[in-house]
Amino acid sequence: MLNNIEAVIFDLDGTLVDSMWMWKEIDVEYLSKFDLDVPDDLQQAIEGMSFSETAQYFKERFQLPDPIDMIKKEWNQMAWDKYGNEVPLKKGVIEFLEELRERGIKTGIATSNSKELVEHVLRSLNITDYFDSVRTSCEAKKGKPAPDIYLLVADDLQVNPKSCLVFEDLALGILAGKRAGMCVCTVFDPYSEDDIDRKRELADYYIDTYFDIFENKVEKLA
Repeated sequence: MLNNIEAVIFDLDGTLVDSMWMWKEIDVEYLSKFDLDVPDDLQQAIEGMSFSETAQYFKERFQLPDPIDMIKKEWNQMAWDKYGNEVPLKKGVIEFLEELRERGIKTGIATSNSKELVEHVLRSLNITDYFDSVRTSCEAKKGKPAPDIYLLVADDLQVNPKSCLVFEDLALGILAGKRAGMCVCTVFDPYSEDDIDRKRELADYYIDTYFDIFENKVEKLA
């Protein structure tokens, strides 16, 4: 899977860190302030959106009185402690990052999360130094499945997109990587388990955990 690969780019939530459960809790807690329930289609509706796009969507759909910046600030505050104390790395991440470092393969993060929270969780997990570029969809101006964020990270790393391998847990993220001309490996996450067939159809590879890479259990899909 790493043959002829010059850079590996990771999504963050659900891919590098086990955090998707947390955002579901925050949605419930946040909307309850306005006496609102979380609609069944909410997660599907916001999949791939940047942090700012998601705040805009919430404001418009739920007719929230707060401005966009205040919504984002409150979400950051709600997530801060959880990212610092409750969110772990996915299994095998450190070992894989060490392997990439030994091989001289560049690394980046392309996430829909906020810059503040990304930097916070990387510091909390002591993995900041493993990454050569960390970018958010807000910086790319477009959320996934637009390829912009992956192309932005590849540009930072000065690597041809065709020489990049992406790791993603959601279908729209996989699409973003493919539209950027990159090879994509999808990672199992309980949050997107119901969408596993679509993920397999879109991706080039599948793993349950990063240990699969060392144990020759990577499933080639395309």
